Amino acid sequence: MDEVLQYEQYLRERITELRGQKNVSEHRLSLELGKSGSYIRSITSGATMPSMKELFKIMLYFEISPSEFFAGLEVKDPKRAALGKRLQELDDSALEKVLLFIQWITEK
Repeated sequence: MDEVLQYEQYLRERITELRGQKNVSEHRLSLELGKSGSYIRSITSGATMPSMKELFKIMLYFEISPSEFFAGLEVKDPKRAALGKRLQELDDSALEKVLLFIQWITEK
């Protein structure tokens, strides 16, 4: 598959994933972004792609940064991708524990 098409597919799947996590319908998300009710559906179906400005609005809606939005894109190793996803779900207290554990296991 062409690399650009892979990026487009990732974007569509990521919006769907975030929407599911927030339990919001495509229609509702579209309206809350100030668009027509079918806007997000047109993106997730592959009919269109959002402009950069609209993509940033989508990220703001989900309260994530661009690096968080694209976090899984470059990871080719499934174990690292799964770990990265799980780390993103942890609160600050749990992240501190993971950091301490990593420091402990990597000591020489």
